[in-house]
Amino acid sequence: MRNLIVILVLFVTTLAVHAEDFNWRTGDGAKAPNTKNQKSISGFGGWLLVTPDKDWEEKWNTPKENTPHFSEAEEVELGEELTILPFFANPKLDENRYFKILCDIKIIKPNGSFSINEIDVPCAEGILEDDPMSIFLTQTVIKYIGEAGDPFGEWTVFFNMKDSLRNVEIPLETSFTLVKSKANKSIQPTANASAD
Repeated sequence: MRNLIVILVLFVTTLAVHAEDFNWRTGDGAKAPNTKNQKSISGFGGWLLVTPDKDWEEKWNTPKENTPHFSEAEEVELGEELTILPFFANPKLDENRYFKILCDIKIIKPNGSFSINEIDVPCAEGILEDDPMSIFLTQTVIKYIGEAGDPFGEWTVFFNMKDSLRNVEIPLETSFTLVKSKANKSIQPTANASAD
């Protein structure tokens, strides 16, 4: 477990979203279909993103008028690092605007063993001053660093986000692949490429 580090992020920054009952939206504003890593259930939204961006924290800590853009990673080599960012939106608030989200977190190595297997991890809670329809980053962020001895292949990440007050769970899943070297992979030209 040396290579997976759970980081407790002591801030909650927001990204404005416009919706009456929360749903993820596509770039043109249409309702996005649920996918393995991004869902909305009963008005509660969850999204799991794996990024290679080392400056993800700087990108996130900007005024909410600015929309941060994160690179997404599918592969990582030994010595490289990835960060797993769990986002949520529209938690249920009580009369004091208090909310509480717990997460079940599992990371399964290519050999089927667990790197992390934790239940009811406090992901986010507190008094929410911002619009609940905004997008929030949980307090639990996971960093992965490819180390010698790690099994090559697909690592699967499960986050089951539980809105305690709404009594709704969002099971999220994503993955990344630890490869020996990305440099050995050939680049396929696109069909619409043209010579100058």
